[in-house]
Amino acid sequence: MNRTQLIQIIRERQSYLCVGLDTDPALLPALFQGNPEGVLLFNKAIIDATRATCVAYKINTAFYESMGAAGWLIMDQTVRYIGHKHFIIADAKRGDIGNTSKQYAAAFFSQMAFDSITVSPYMGEDSVKPFLTFPDKWAIVLGLTSNSGAADFELLNCEGTPLYEQVLRKVSTWGTPSNLMFVVGATQAESFTRIRQICPDHFFLVPGVGAQGGSLREISEKAMNKEVGLLVNASRAILYASAGDDFAEAAARVANEYQAEMATYL
Repeated sequence: MNRTQLIQIIRERQSYLCVGLDTDPALLPALFQGNPEGVLLFNKAIIDATRATCVAYKINTAFYESMGAAGWLIMDQTVRYIGHKHFIIADAKRGDIGNTSKQYAAAFFSQMAFDSITVSPYMGEDSVKPFLTFPDKWAIVLGLTSNSGAADFELLNCEGTPLYEQVLRKVSTWGTPSNLMFVVGATQAESFTRIRQICPDHFFLVPGVGAQGGSLREISEKAMNKEVGLLVNASRAILYASAGDDFAEAAARVANEYQAEMATYL
């Protein structure tokens, strides 16, 4: 999916909601417990309940890789079920020497129909560039994350500015706003104004709304640009809105609430 198409569906649906399919088999409703296809059936029900109100889905690959070969199959089937009318993110946080990154990119972009993949920039330009060579595909590079460990490296003073600012500036020269996004955690809302100044045109993938306590209003007010420039992710708040048989209805209700609030900011 290219940038024009992404912006179009955001405008059409009046939403910049991304639903995180971080599906934990241990947290499935009782009717799916003990069913080998339980994760896939649950994913399909969540997708059906939310596809009208979201523009993207983010699949955290760890939840599928931990199930072995069966998990990879479920992940691929989930991507196929989503289809081509949503922006699909592989939250895989890959990044390695160039020839290895090239294989990672081929796995998610050629073998599976993901539109984007999250990437760690720690190894530098040659570890990110291979993800930027696929037409209409995106690298979503870690910028400022929402976990407490961000203080270990990302917030370190580097020549008078936080290290993450140096990362944003440097990485933004490796691609364009049409193939490069940044992860910026919702719990870092006080930094959004500064980050938007550094990267005025790029999209931000923003996890941490909902269960982690990030403020949708604050993010939208500080980080939205003229083309919206945001994909705000909610995972647990939607997936596990109910533990009962009404899980899909509850997920739809929460997603609708997010969409309705987002529409007021657009």
